Amino acid sequence: MSKLGIKIHFGSLKTTSWWEHAIRFVFGGAITVIAGLLAKKYGPAFGGLFLAFPAIFPASATMLERHERIEKQEKGVNPGNRGCDAAALDARGAAMGSLALMIFAVFVWLLLPGTSGWMIIGAGALWLVAAAGFWMVRKYRRRIFGILSTSKQAKPSVLQ
Repeated sequence: MSKLGIKIHFGSLKTTSWWEHAIRFVFGGAITVIAGLLAKKYGPAFGGLFLAFPAIFPASATMLERHERIEKQEKGVNPGNRGCDAAALDARGAAMGSLALMIFAVFVWLLLPGTSGWMIIGAGALWLVAAAGFWMVRKYRRRIFGILSTSKQAKPSVLQ
């Protein structure tokens, strides 16, 4: 496990069927086409903003909720809000990634006309730093902002 606590679980690939991947592909393609049409009608600066939208998120969130609920039911456990909590956590990550992608887009928009294509590597590095920064602020927000004192901390939830 890395110091940041970011992990990859390849086992979850076994629980996803081919049609779920197809739905994600269709959602992603449709959102990309919509962004392209908006760019054609209103200009690339406007259309590019829509590329910051996580294209497969709508399909992924509903499938994640369903998988979590079914997994708990198969184990004979009341799923409660676990599926919704997992989808909400995924939404939080998508929002942070989208904010970082917007920073990437502004950087490229401001610097691309006068620089070489190598600037894209710098913009990618900026995206990575911004996304990791947003994630760390979320993870350590209580320490950073002092929202709760150590004596009155609430019980941690799935969404923290």
